[in-house]
Amino acid sequence: MPKAIRIHETGGPEVLTWEDIEVGDPGEGQVRIRQVASGLNFIDCYQRSGLYPMELPTTLGSEGAGVVEAIGTGVDKFTVGQRVTYAGGERGSYAEARIMPASAVIALPDNVDDHTAAAMMLKGMTVHMLMFKCHAIQAGETILVHAAAGGVGTIMCQWANYLGATVIGTVGTDEKAQKARANGCHHTINYTTENFTEKVLDITNGKGVPVVYDSIGKNTFEGSLDSLQNFGDMVTFGNASGPVPPVEPLLLMQKGSVTLSRPTLMNYTTDLSQRDTAANALFHVVGNGHVKIEIGQTFPLSETADAHRALESRQTTGSTVLTI
Repeated sequence: MPKAIRIHETGGPEVLTWEDIEVGDPGEGQVRIRQVASGLNFIDCYQRSGLYPMELPTTLGSEGAGVVEAIGTGVDKFTVGQRVTYAGGERGSYAEARIMPASAVIALPDNVDDHTAAAMMLKGMTVHMLMFKCHAIQAGETILVHAAAGGVGTIMCQWANYLGATVIGTVGTDEKAQKARANGCHHTINYTTENFTEKVLDITNGKGVPVVYDSIGKNTFEGSLDSLQNFGDMVTFGNASGPVPPVEPLLLMQKGSVTLSRPTLMNYTTDLSQRDTAANALFHVVGNGHVKIEIGQTFPLSETADAHRALESRQTTGSTVLTI
């Protein structure tokens, strides 16, 4: 019987349990996937902690890669034995096997391996959403990326650099600053020892940046607003330091008539043509070597609790993969 990481209550990593699950056969329009790898993301921690309420019990995990092992009626898009990947749809990648709607699954090209796919799909398509939908990056722009050595940050710095942007990235340690620079970050700021807003204004000769991509949340929100130029875009997409407090619209005017968005990949990938565009763009930049996916660490799926602890304590770099 296959196993999965499940939660029956919200809380710390200790609520993650390793247990048997029933999978069964795929129904109409469905496929059963034998999982090879699952990606680990901060959204998993937010869901586990109760920050993002869910119906319990549930299996966590928002991205993965594997092999189609059974096909339901009405599915002609895939074949048994085909390698596939997915991200941003139904939870459940923390499992050895699962059933999914065929419409939620994407064929995996030969030049992207399973672990790389599990490490990049949610983060990479999130980067596409941030850089092409929330604020369309133009060549010559200078942008600010928080957590530049993290999973999303390492992809974004490389991709933005490929698009011709100058990237300012914040990090928490000197070691992470080196990693960020190796991934296309032109200027690094250690936010534990430097005032990142002052440094951004210094780098931009007092003008500020047209966009800030902020996955840190509470601790960086105000400074991020102060780093923007007039009519800049503040894109907050994570809560690593806690959720951002309520914002009065008048504050956005006072900070320079800036805009504020709070996107999520789940809304982006609801449009399947938009999802496929993002996935194909990601396959292109990774397959052609413009973006290299760093898997900083792996954990067996049964040790997911340890992986959550490492992620939440900022002990990880790049992407984390749960191996199955």
